[in-house]
Amino acid sequence: MTEFFAQGGFGFFVWGAYGMVALVLLVEILQLRAQRRTILARLGRLSRMRDFGARE
Repeated sequence: MTEFFAQGGFGFFVWGAYGMVALVLLVEILQLRAQRRTILARLGRLSRMRDFGARE
């Protein structure tokens, strides 16, 4: 099992690469969620503005 994690002496680079990919994917997911929240908030404000303008 130790040989598997050592990856023939390149374990640090192999597992580091996997770690960086996981980190980038996590950041991407968090960024997309924040962007979605912003877009939905903007659409909500736009909808309220249109509803308010239609009443007048």
